[in-house]
Amino acid sequence: MSSPVFEEATRRRLTPQQAETVGKLTAAAAEVLDESGFDGLTVRLVAKRAGVAPATAYTYFSSKSHLVAELFWRKLVDGVHEPDPEADRLTRVTTVLRQLALLVEDEGQLAGAVTSALLGADPDVAHLRLRVGGFIRSRVVQALGTSPSESDDELVEALEMLYSGALVRAGMGYETYAHIADRLVAAATRLLDG
Repeated sequence: MSSPVFEEATRRRLTPQQAETVGKLTAAAAEVLDESGFDGLTVRLVAKRAGVAPATAYTYFSSKSHLVAELFWRKLVDGVHEPDPEADRLTRVTTVLRQLALLVEDEGQLAGAVTSALLGADPDVAHLRLRVGGFIRSRVVQALGTSPSESDDELVEALEMLYSGALVRAGMGYETYAHIADRLVAAATRLLDG
């Protein structure tokens, strides 16, 4: 975890040792979440699993929602890559959307937990929610091949709505993430080719 993204928590900049502690906490959160679900997840339980004092864990994470939001943020940054500038526009956009749709496919309880966490009122979660939205928007704009000042805001918003609506459908269990990814790519292709 040498990426600068992981060295900055929502509350403050981190030293390498602090970043390591946060890494242990998020790894433990993934394990506990997988075993106990969002309802069974607590910051104390995660701290115990990570071998960290609960008070230390609370210096980094204000709530279990904050912890899950951070876990998702890290997966997002690791799993959704900059579009290949050599690829054509449609391939760039559909690749980014597919990466977004499949991000939590094999993560058991994470998909539902992220939905619950990101909809919460915790100010630290609100901060991460803005970072997540900004990151997704930047990847979509990069994929479209325009700079933010030149981008077609309506097209970017339409692609964001396609993505968020698709993930809600998958999160509600209507379809698998793999099937949603395929449908999302088909919808984006229609939108871009239309």
